[in-house]
Amino acid sequence: MKRLWMLVALVGAVAAPSRAQDAIYRCGNEYTNTKPDARSNKNCKLVEGGNVTVVQGTPVPKTSAPKSNASAGSNSPRVDAAQQKARDSDMRLILQDELKKAQARLEELKKEYNNGEPEKLGPETRNYQKYLDRVAELKANLARTESDIAGIRREIDRLPATGAPAAR
Repeated sequence: MKRLWMLVALVGAVAAPSRAQDAIYRCGNEYTNTKPDARSNKNCKLVEGGNVTVVQGTPVPKTSAPKSNASAGSNSPRVDAAQQKARDSDMRLILQDELKKAQARLEELKKEYNNGEPEKLGPETRNYQKYLDRVAELKANLARTESDIAGIRREIDRLPATGAPAAR
């Protein structure tokens, strides 16, 4: 008998949330569940065959500047060839300078890392874990610097070719 009551209570709990939704009317792009609005507008039709969930969207901001095919969505003005060549040359010089700095940093890190066995510092002689942590940090810095160098080289390779070859 106790199980029967539990079964009845369970069925009642499951059935309660699944009660039918009120009648929904579609009036153009709007939905309503009030009959007077639907009757006053002749374009309203009763929506049948399931529940309707309407989520309000956010309006798309309108841009004041017209887009042209030449700019392909860019708001920046076109740059003449000589000015672009000068910018590319400046970019190449900056990237080559960054590459030299990164390569110097890599050599410094390799020297300090000493093939995975750097010299122990003062507090590391008594605390081996500090030494291991520093070795792991050095290894991560080496990998990061090598990745930076590869990225800089990729950026240099993307630039248009000039008379001077890229430094490696």
